[in-house]
Amino acid sequence: MRTVIISNRLPVKIIEENNEYTFIPSEGGLATGLGDVYKGDNSIWIGWPGIEIPEHRQQEVIEKLAKLNLFPVFLTQEEINLFYEGFSNEILWPVFHYLVTYANYEQSYWDAYQKVNEKFASAALNLVNENDKIWVQDYQLLLLPGLLRAQKPQATIGFFQHIPFPSYEIFRLIPWRVELLNGLIGADLIGFHTYDDARHFISTATRLLPVNALSNVLVDKERQIIVEAFPMGIDYDKFDELAKSEAVVNDVKEFEKNHQNLTTILSIDRLDYSKGIFERLMAFEQLLQSHPAYIEKISLYMVVVPSRDTVAQYKELKEQIDQTVGKINSKYRTVEWNPIYYFYRSFPIETLSTFYATADICLVTPMRDGMNLVSKEYIASRTDETGVLILSEMAGSSKELTEAIIVNPNNLGDIMQAIIDGINMPVDEQKKRMKTMRATVKKFNVKHWVNNFMQKLNEVKEYQNSLLTKHAVKSSSFLISSKYEKANDRVFFLDYDGTLVGFSGNIDDAKPDEELYNLLDKLIADQKNSVVIVSGRQHTTLQKWFGHLPVDLIAEHGAWQRTNNDQWNSLPLLTDQWKQEISAILETYTNRTPGSFIEEKSYSLVWHYRKVEEGLGELRANEITSHLKMLAADKGLQLMPGNKVIEFKNVEVNKGKATLNWLHGKNPDFIMALGDDHTDEDIFKVLPDDAITIKIGNNLSEAKYYLTDHKEVRKLLWSLVSI
Repeated sequence: MRTVIISNRLPVKIIEENNEYTFIPSEGGLATGLGDVYKGDNSIWIGWPGIEIPEHRQQEVIEKLAKLNLFPVFLTQEEINLFYEGFSNEILWPVFHYLVTYANYEQSYWDAYQKVNEKFASAALNLVNENDKIWVQDYQLLLLPGLLRAQKPQATIGFFQHIPFPSYEIFRLIPWRVELLNGLIGADLIGFHTYDDARHFISTATRLLPVNALSNVLVDKERQIIVEAFPMGIDYDKFDELAKSEAVVNDVKEFEKNHQNLTTILSIDRLDYSKGIFERLMAFEQLLQSHPAYIEKISLYMVVVPSRDTVAQYKELKEQIDQTVGKINSKYRTVEWNPIYYFYRSFPIETLSTFYATADICLVTPMRDGMNLVSKEYIASRTDETGVLILSEMAGSSKELTEAIIVNPNNLGDIMQAIIDGINMPVDEQKKRMKTMRATVKKFNVKHWVNNFMQKLNEVKEYQNSLLTKHAVKSSSFLISSKYEKANDRVFFLDYDGTLVGFSGNIDDAKPDEELYNLLDKLIADQKNSVVIVSGRQHTTLQKWFGHLPVDLIAEHGAWQRTNNDQWNSLPLLTDQWKQEISAILETYTNRTPGSFIEEKSYSLVWHYRKVEEGLGELRANEITSHLKMLAADKGLQLMPGNKVIEFKNVEVNKGKATLNWLHGKNPDFIMALGDDHTDEDIFKVLPDDAITIKIGNNLSEAKYYLTDHKEVRKLLWSLVSI
């Protein structure tokens, strides 16, 4: 069993000198984090080598990279322009960072994105073995999990997104939104840096796809997809040891000798409009303007790593930064002091370590960021436990590094005040905060992130496999059918809505169809079979639909019963005096929830929200539950959440009790119960251990088996009556 990592870029840089290719390890966070994984004997990494390789030299590159457990996907310059620079960075990047006005929805970009994802899929399928674990990385390959799943249905596939995931309202702006989501849910485990991103994804998927969600589990047909947060860490030991190295210690001493009585503020970013660089400069200027006492007392060391500065928005941003730095320096510079030291270049990691070790304050204020590892690198480099981290609440790391000074990057006054607070923070307070943050960064390092994700991926596969063994369709041909065939006295307890028929927006539209009547006739025709329909429907409705059949009926969850084609009987001592008060309260929620309605039964009230906008219905249901839970208990009522409903009924009314009442004095040797709702769990709980209990929908249940939907229910019942 191997781990197969797939990312847009391989973790090496290719350099061509004297017509010879050489490979230098990349120092990126992902390459560092997964370095130990892909360098092992049981792992490989698939990705683009970073430059266009002429066709006649591709075999040479393949052979050289194979020695490093790396396997290239070759892309043409046009594909790089359209897939990477185009779709990935002119559509997905701005939309996912909430800068939708920068998005350019070109059809040619989408065509290239599909083509390149298919190239990656083809390369992977040529290398992946049956038991390999596949880990796809980031937004450039959103389609890849689905493409791999289509060819390898049983594969173990994980996906991790390293940038934020936007809310539904933002994501749905993308014209190819459904295709992207269908690609993503090909994975078994989908990871994000923060819970907010996971929550946005689940909400988006359930609104745009025919999938259901229970907590952090998406259900697509028979398959469960787990969505979780895995905050990424850094190689803590590397930065901690670098800061203690002789070269860095000497550089720090030299710097401090030349900059006594100066508070240094550090800012390190790649050139990007999501990083808040310009806003940071404006806040710094505001500080110098409104608090002139800090002139000659503080300096901002700003490192901006070049990135795509030939693209219009980036070129414009760089010019804006250049002009603003020039303006501030020309206005406030003195003979012996510079307000801003601006470096538009990248630095080796040893130099960055010196920057981190000398900075009294680290200013990290992105407008939106998936994680932001600079904040963690700064903390790991502060070996004396001093220093102040000012961190944007829009960075994923702000969810972990709560001892930082947290700011809103859009609020320049907020950033300015945070700098002042950082300058004046006592050393004891700095150490108290930094010690806690260092412990967090050390514990939740990059290896911890890798191990957490891979361990969860294994658990997800085990969970899926355990549910497959409970899937009644797969079991019916052997266990259920043989038990059915041997039995002489059989009883079927069948729920109606969601079990025998699918759900409809209008409850009156879910009438029995011809096939259902034929199926019931076939069941009843066998003298060994008894059929009991146990439903929350009104008894008058069940009488109208099934009164002509020799089946027993239990209506309104047990409040009404009809056996042996006899008269309907209600449970004794039931009261409906409570309904007026509860109904009045429910009406207030109905009046402000378009699409909801109240259904009144003999001894219960049901608030339906199956036609309400997704999300709003669940919100109102939670409000109703919170509001009426205590009142319902005081009145001897049971509050029952169901499938797009909340039902209030007398506590004596219970499908389980009604089922036991029907079984009293009988001793069938085959009992099967099928239901999809919370109320059906009461039946599953009370039946004997040898009963065959089946939940419709594969959520957690007391039932021994599950079926996906009413179509599978009918398929199972037809298979039994055809024996």
